Amino acid sequence: MPPEISHCLPIITPKTPLLSRVPSKSRFILHPKYCQGRMKFTKKKLIPVLVFVLFSASLFRFLNISMIAIFSVPQPRAALPPAHQHECFSASSVRMKDLSHPLGGSENIIPPKSRSSSSTNLTEKEMQFLMGFFSQRVPCNLLVFGSEYQYSGIASLNKDGVTIFLEDYLQNTSPIKSRNNTQVHKIMYNTKASEAYQLLKEARENPKCLPTFHLPEVSKCNLQLLNLPQEVYDTMWDVVMVDGPFGGTPDSPGRMASIYTASLLARRENVTHVFVHDVDRMIEMWFSWEFLCEENLVSSKGRFWHFQILREPNATTFCTP
Repeated sequence: MPPEISHCLPIITPKTPLLSRVPSKSRFILHPKYCQGRMKFTKKKLIPVLVFVLFSASLFRFLNISMIAIFSVPQPRAALPPAHQHECFSASSVRMKDLSHPLGGSENIIPPKSRSSSSTNLTEKEMQFLMGFFSQRVPCNLLVFGSEYQYSGIASLNKDGVTIFLEDYLQNTSPIKSRNNTQVHKIMYNTKASEAYQLLKEARENPKCLPTFHLPEVSKCNLQLLNLPQEVYDTMWDVVMVDGPFGGTPDSPGRMASIYTASLLARRENVTHVFVHDVDRMIEMWFSWEFLCEENLVSSKGRFWHFQILREPNATTFCTP
């Protein structure tokens, strides 16, 4: 017979009391609370740190913007040297160097600062263009509607010829003579740039404005300058430069009369070269095409047009129809 096996578990006292698990359970329950307490403590510590970091960043940005605003204030620019401080170093090299005023009468001339609005400065390429031309043609008879300061280098290069400047912004009305056979005269204009279209229309309709030179006392054309020195009318000019008067605003005299008069004076000589500056402006372009003519244009550089005018005593029109 097999032995009888009891189906009841023996009553055995456990080695570890049941109550001993309570601390373990307590630890399990207390642990999340402990961790939660630590997390709350860390956030409280981080808030002041974050506030400090944000405040420091804002302060740094404010200081940076303030420094940029201070150093970005435009400083006054140094005044550019006047154009008359340059002349041709030599006829072949066409270089520029500083030059004292050849006339020595600077007290009679408006200072460069107040003169800046009367004419546009020449670029280096434009001045080299002129120097290259005059280096092959001096001495010559040169008439300039414009600033002596602007073209003093050419006047010095043409010291053995005759150079006359016609300026509208001289303070002294008496002519200024120099040791380089150069004269500067003050002239007045009775035109306005705003009248350019009407003057052009009248010149086309008026037979007295044909390309025939008339002395001032008999001229009936409103575009012809009648108040020039007598020497201007009596001289046969090899070169005429038109860079004056001021023509940048509607109330300025404009260069209508100077371009027209230059075209008349040019047709008295066998061959006369006429240079017109600022041809990027409407008036200079219109009147150059009308009275100096496209077929006479031989070269250009920058804002300069160079015309070569041939003598035509019996011409009835300025340009070929």
